[in-house]
Amino acid sequence: MTDQICISPVDGRELARRPTESAAAMEAILADARRAQLEWAEVPIAERGRKMLVFLDALLGLNQQIIPELALQMGRPVRFGGEMRGVEERVKHCVATAEASLAPIVPEPKPGFRRMIKRTPLGLVFVIAPWNYPFLTAVNTIVPALIAGNAVLLKHAAQTILVGERFQEAMDKADLPKGLFRNVVLDHEQAGALIAAGAFDHINFTGSVAGGRAVEKAAAGTFTSLGLELGGKDPAYVRADADLDFAIENIVDGAFYNSGQCCCGVERIYVHESLYDRFVAGAVELTSRYVLGNPLDDATTLGPMSAARFAETVRSQTREALQKGAKAHLDPKAFPADREGTPYLAPQILTGVDHSMRVMVEESFGPVVGIMKVRDDDEAVRLMNDSPYGLTASIWTREVDVAEALGDRIQTGTVYMNRCDYLDPALAWTGVKDTGRGASLSEIGFQLLTRPKSFHLREAR
Repeated sequence: MTDQICISPVDGRELARRPTESAAAMEAILADARRAQLEWAEVPIAERGRKMLVFLDALLGLNQQIIPELALQMGRPVRFGGEMRGVEERVKHCVATAEASLAPIVPEPKPGFRRMIKRTPLGLVFVIAPWNYPFLTAVNTIVPALIAGNAVLLKHAAQTILVGERFQEAMDKADLPKGLFRNVVLDHEQAGALIAAGAFDHINFTGSVAGGRAVEKAAAGTFTSLGLELGGKDPAYVRADADLDFAIENIVDGAFYNSGQCCCGVERIYVHESLYDRFVAGAVELTSRYVLGNPLDDATTLGPMSAARFAETVRSQTREALQKGAKAHLDPKAFPADREGTPYLAPQILTGVDHSMRVMVEESFGPVVGIMKVRDDDEAVRLMNDSPYGLTASIWTREVDVAEALGDRIQTGTVYMNRCDYLDPALAWTGVKDTGRGASLSEIGFQLLTRPKSFHLREAR
C-alpha cells in the first residue's frame, strides 16, 4: 500500500497526501455499503432524488473552496469557475427523469396474467474517477447509481484526491444510510485486488485505454458489469458551407479549453479546401491571445497541464510532426511561462500534418491540434474514421440533414453539429472502438445501473 499524493502542477509542491485504506477498513466499508444498500433500495425513488438535491445544494455551497482547489490540483484557471454549472444540470436532469427512466416495462395486457419488467438495483457500484473533470465525470455515475437504489464507493485519482473528500462532505449533508456512499483512498493494486475478488456489482472507470484494459482484466471471470470511458482523438469537420467565424471560435475553444485535457476535446481538424486558409489564419490569431500562466491568476486563460509527464507527451508528438514536415504556427516564446520539463506548455496549431504522425492518430490530451485540408465529405469521413477511438465528432455546416447523414457514417459515440466539447444529460454518453464500452447519462445510463427483473404472475382460478 502506498500513500496517494497530489503534486500541484502550479509549483511542484506536495499539495495533499492521504494514506490508503487498510484491509480491515475496506472489509468494514464493504459490509456497511451492502447493509446500507438493502435499506436504501426500500426508499421511494422520489425520496432518493430529493436527497440528491440536498447533496447538490451542499456541493454548490462548497464551490468557492473548490475552485482554487481545482486550480492547485490539476491546473484549470480560476477564471472559469469550476464545474458546478454542469454538475447542477446533470444532477437535476437525473432527478427529474428518474421515475420515468426506472418505471417498470409493462407489455400488452394478457387476460389472467400480470406481467412486467422491473428495474432493480445492481447492488454496489465502484466509481474510479479521473482528474481532468473530477466532479463532472464522477457525478455522471454517482448520482444516477444512487437514485437507482445502489450503494456507491468512489476512488478518485490521486491528482484530485481532495475532490473525493468534497463529494463525501456534500453527501454527508444528505442524510443517507450509513455507508451508502463512501469516498475511499486506494492504490491501483488494492483496487485491482478488490475487483478481482468480485467485491463490486458494477465498475465505472474513466481513464486511459491501458487503465481500462487493467480493469477489464481484473474483472475477468467475476461477471461484474463494466462501464469504461477511455481514450479519444475527437475530430471536427468544417464543411464548405460552415459559418466560418463561429466555427473558428468554438473549435479553438474545444481544442484548448482546460489545456486540451478534455475527454471530448477537439484533437484534429479537417477543413474543406475552400475555407482552409482562412480557417487556419483565424484559428492561429485566436489561439495567440491565450495567456499561459498561474491558474490562480484571473488573467490566465491557459493553465499548466496536470503533470510534466503529460506535457512531455505533447511535446514529443509535436517534435515528431515537425521532423516529418509539419509546420508550427505559434512561437512558444510568445508564451513566457512555457518551460521544457514543466507542466507549462504553450498552445500549438500544426499544419502540413497527416496520419503518419502520432499527433493525428494518438491521443494527445493537451494543447495541440493538427489541421488538414480535405476535398469533400467522403475524404473527411474517411479521415475521421481512421482512428482507434470514437467518443465524439463535430460537423460544422448549415445543413442539419447533411450533418445527420454524415453522422450515420462516422464511427463515434456522439455526433455534434455546430458545437463540441459538451455533454447533454438527456443523451447517452458512450463511445466505440478503444474509447470503451457502456454508457452513462440519459435513460440508458439508468438502465445500465440496474438489472431487469421479470414478473410473470398468473391469477388463481
